[in-house]
Amino acid sequence: MTFGPQDRRRYREKVRHCLDVLARMLREERFEGDRPLAGLEIELNLVDERGEPAMKNAEVLDAIAEPDWATELGQFNIEINIEPQELTGDGLARLEQTIRERLNRAEERAAGVGGHMVLIGILPTLRESDVNEARLSANPRYRLLNEQIFAARGEDLHIAVDGVERLDTYADSIAPEAACTSVQLHLQVSPADFAAHWNAAQAIAGAQVAVAANAPYLFGGELWRETRIVLFEQATDTRAEELKTQGVRPRVWFGERWITSVFDLFEENVRYFPALLPLCEDEDPEAELDAGRIPGLDELTLHNGTIYRWNRPVYAVVDGRPHLRVENRVLPAGPTVADIVANAAFYYGLMRVLPYAERPIWTRMSFAAAEENLHNAARHGLDARLYWPDIGEVPATELVLRRLLPLAHEGLKAWGVADEHRERLLGMIEQRCLTGRNGATWQTHTVRALQQSGFDRYEALRRMTLSYIERMHRNEPVHLWPL
Repeated sequence: MTFGPQDRRRYREKVRHCLDVLARMLREERFEGDRPLAGLEIELNLVDERGEPAMKNAEVLDAIAEPDWATELGQFNIEINIEPQELTGDGLARLEQTIRERLNRAEERAAGVGGHMVLIGILPTLRESDVNEARLSANPRYRLLNEQIFAARGEDLHIAVDGVERLDTYADSIAPEAACTSVQLHLQVSPADFAAHWNAAQAIAGAQVAVAANAPYLFGGELWRETRIVLFEQATDTRAEELKTQGVRPRVWFGERWITSVFDLFEENVRYFPALLPLCEDEDPEAELDAGRIPGLDELTLHNGTIYRWNRPVYAVVDGRPHLRVENRVLPAGPTVADIVANAAFYYGLMRVLPYAERPIWTRMSFAAAEENLHNAARHGLDARLYWPDIGEVPATELVLRRLLPLAHEGLKAWGVADEHRERLLGMIEQRCLTGRNGATWQTHTVRALQQSGFDRYEALRRMTLSYIERMHRNEPVHLWPL
């Protein structure tokens, strides 16, 4: 598909029209308010019996045959959407059980067509030859997105990561992005409270990544503890070097300031970023609103979906009622369902307290410090040093144990989460800090031990991956995995 100047002009006008309608809806208080629901999306990798990538997502999805499963960018990726669930009482335990049951059922069906699922930030056995345009999923939108990103760039992607080892390579498609598999957490909030929740989510992003890091390898090299962060930033970058020098914003974006309204984020999207997919719908959003109906704001939401904020605003209409959500996108998948739900409990607990603090955290730390925390955590994981007001720069483990875990406990109590489930889940976060063991540290220790036993790097990665999968299925938290 090709887009001409008229398509882009019409789309720009329609997006701005949607933005005006959003502003009107905010003024007229058309939105549903806060709801204590936990919604998740989980991206997974597919492997064969040897633990190597299986390019079979179409066959696997046909075998699963359930509507909550979908394709992702690469043929070795799939995604499950978990409908929002109550946090109160044993809600988190039921969420864990729901995820496990669906994954187990899907794994059984996928195995019948030679695919097995892995919850991990980046598949360690992935080679550069596995990520090219031919490996993109069949969904036409992915091909179109690939075409438009490279039309905007005008040159190959440069992927350069300085970590424990160095990676420096080029890609002629966005397929390397498929290496990044994440968990996205959703929280519905009222427009009045949105800014406080988004600011709080930005402030804790570094701590989230430090305790959950699970992507130390890419294309055989040991890089950052959560390499997914830096890879994702580079794999969808529409800017040539000259545009970076000029200060053009990246489409994978932490942002540049604390906000005062959800409108700030949508307005920034429209002001800073040209359309990648200028596809217009027939709906007139203002006419819909005048008629007493709720508009889909399709062009605005499509545009928002091509700007990859680590905490993204989401506008959605469910059963004829519009609402707003914060979509938290910093977490990797895995290592187990228990670990995923523990990460979710940590996030939702903090989000019940920090947005309502008498002296909000974002009034006491710079936005740049929050962004630096994210990248320090991605690079060093549990060994990172993070900044926090009143205590300065401290080890990530100290920040989590001394400051954030007590707040998360307080928040889960306020949500009405049963004590036994709160203590179990947040206890996993505590133990990762005390043992120094998360997915990234387990992976690197295991690979180094295998190499010392005489295996080359790739064979060590492959054997580690098979051992990882075995433990993943036991659902034993990663801090208990033997080194």
